[in-house]
Amino acid sequence: MLVLLPMFNVASSPRLEAVRHEGVRQAALNIGEVLAELKDEFPRVTASKIRFLEDKGLIIPQRTSAGYRKYSATDVSRLRFILSVQRDQYLPLKVIKDHLDAVDRGESPAALPGGAPVAPVVVGKDLTEAVENHSRFVSMAELQGITGASEALVHDLIKFGLIEPQGGLFDSNGIRITKSAVQLSNHGIEPRHLRQFRTAAEREFSLIESIVGNELRKPEVSARARAAEEAQEISRQSLELHEALVQRAISQIDR
Repeated sequence: MLVLLPMFNVASSPRLEAVRHEGVRQAALNIGEVLAELKDEFPRVTASKIRFLEDKGLIIPQRTSAGYRKYSATDVSRLRFILSVQRDQYLPLKVIKDHLDAVDRGESPAALPGGAPVAPVVVGKDLTEAVENHSRFVSMAELQGITGASEALVHDLIKFGLIEPQGGLFDSNGIRITKSAVQLSNHGIEPRHLRQFRTAAEREFSLIESIVGNELRKPEVSARARAAEEAQEISRQSLELHEALVQRAISQIDR
């Protein structure tokens, strides 16, 4: 009696299929999987924000035959870098794009303003770790260690509304503000004197909010991303104007 045994197709082995699909997933993520990769570091990032960055030419994901976007590991690393320097260094997208375009051409551009690292085409482990460390929330003890601030100074900054802990932890803005406060304290400027900066910042934000408000009311999914980018640009120009006005006044001292 002839018994026909079923042929064993190695390619259809469940374990090998799982490995194959895992390799494909790592090589080409959809936008939902990209958001999952980034959510811990960038909880506010959205699909519309990523599409907005694509519209601006900062990232160009591959497309399937059906037109769906697919993001490689390099794309995710590039997104992580863009989002980090935009958030932590307040750089406009044009500056970031010009920098990345130069890197893509094989050039070696100078580091971005604010101490941001130079990004290679494939963002390496060292850069990724630097970004993650910079974006991580820190405890009171870590804040003091990073900035050299005393516990009393930190408490005063909280008291006068200059920094705001979240669950007892401080974000990158809290670190920057505390560093500045430490430097200013060397000139006898105390946190109570800095309330006017907070008031000025709140007034500036109110102005910016009134300008980008129309964009926020638009129905397009990318409206909030466009509004945020415009707000960053207005803020950058406002800071440049502020610095120029202060420098003009200081220049009178030396005359």
